[in-house]
Amino acid sequence: MTDYIKKIEGAQVYDIALKTSLDEMPRLSRRIDAEIMLKREDLQPVFSFKLRGAYNRIAQLPQSARKAGVICASAGNHAQGVALSAQRLGIKAMIVMPITTPPIKIDAVRYFGGNVVLHGDTFDEAYVHARDLEKKHQLTFIHPYDDADVIAGQGTIGMEILQQYHGPIEAVFVPIGGGGLAAGVAAYIKHFQPHVKVIGVEPVDAASMKGAIAAGERIILNRVGLFADGVAVRQAGEETFRICRELLDDVLTANTDEMCAAIKDIFEDMRVIAEPAGALALAGLKTYVENNPTRSGALIAINSGANMNFDRLRHVAERAEIGEDREILLGVTIPEEPGSYRRFVQLLGPRIVTEFNYRYAAGHDAHVFVGLRMEHAHTEKEKIITELAKAGYRAIDMSADETAKLHIRYMVGGRAPNLHNEMLLRFEFPERPGALMKFLDSMEASWNITLFHYRNHGADYGRVLVGVEIPQKDRAHFIQQLNKLGYPYEEETNNPAYLMFLGH
Repeated sequence: MTDYIKKIEGAQVYDIALKTSLDEMPRLSRRIDAEIMLKREDLQPVFSFKLRGAYNRIAQLPQSARKAGVICASAGNHAQGVALSAQRLGIKAMIVMPITTPPIKIDAVRYFGGNVVLHGDTFDEAYVHARDLEKKHQLTFIHPYDDADVIAGQGTIGMEILQQYHGPIEAVFVPIGGGGLAAGVAAYIKHFQPHVKVIGVEPVDAASMKGAIAAGERIILNRVGLFADGVAVRQAGEETFRICRELLDDVLTANTDEMCAAIKDIFEDMRVIAEPAGALALAGLKTYVENNPTRSGALIAINSGANMNFDRLRHVAERAEIGEDREILLGVTIPEEPGSYRRFVQLLGPRIVTEFNYRYAAGHDAHVFVGLRMEHAHTEKEKIITELAKAGYRAIDMSADETAKLHIRYMVGGRAPNLHNEMLLRFEFPERPGALMKFLDSMEASWNITLFHYRNHGADYGRVLVGVEIPQKDRAHFIQQLNKLGYPYEEETNNPAYLMFLGH
């Protein structure tokens, strides 16, 4: 590893890359009783650490290679790092990207002067095409991770961590895709402070390095999950595997919900939004804290990037509560009879309801999709399920059911053909315990709730859609009760979307 130490200390990264800050995470530190620091690679000019390795590799090229130009295959951060590095050094750069790459990433590469070539539906197809173009045009291929100069460039992050933090460090957590960042950081830290643990973190559905270390050789995954696209690599690099197998203390995994929770943690402490791969190391750090109650020294996670597509934020917000073990999702079967719905809500007690989906169905049983926020969901989950069972309500835990979380929750309901006096109303419920119960208490026993959809979005008021079966003779009294309740509402009985999809 001595050669890598020389390469890291002599790496040409600071002509273009920043020496990023190492920031404390005070809120999360207090919550989980640990000293947590975050290495802020999201602050780089391309919002990712990839700039370090790309520039260091390209800066080492002889004049003849510079004149010909460089090429890489990437759908994200490496592409931007290569494009900006080449632009700064006055070198032509060809970037091969899959056709499926989001426009925001293509535009970013073009903004940095890269010549974008779109080819194939997957990274593997783009990679093969890039290697063909490399030979055809006599270009230099800039590998995203399996290259000594790239590894050395990324290793400067480890050097900075030891320069910036002067107290005891227990562990440094590093996200792993192909392994370039983990290899570089581990090489430097283990050389100077071998007692400090360096722990890699991979998505549970893209754990190629963990699988390789367990098998004693590189493996190829049949498929990888794409939520953390920045680390979705089917096979670890050859050189990176050699280094990581020798130097890493462990490789942990994190699922989608845990990454979403870590994105939320970073936002709450830093007011920045990490990409899934950027929050991956922090998700692993939290797992480590849970499994190691006795610790000595700081825990440092590397936020590797912040290139997040805006349209993914809804999904992140939806899953973060479950990922931080503060929400459970239940499917509950209740009798389809007057009063059953109210009794069910009473059983939930003062717990904060985060989601409530219900639609009247003719027959003996009704099914409710409900989300509940709890301080410690894994310990309280069995308690609430037991309480419901004692009351005759069968509950199924759906917190880990991907199909339920991604699809079924939005498809609860349908038409109820036997309803002839249904009114549809759109409410704003105040976001406080008891708001739903107060609404139900204002309802007469003969008024049947036929539809209910609600999702907590973190605002002061929750948006609620309610259907109520009200005989014509009772409607004036019903409106009086609503006005007395004081919750803002609009009648939507004639809403065309309701008439098309849900109405009689």
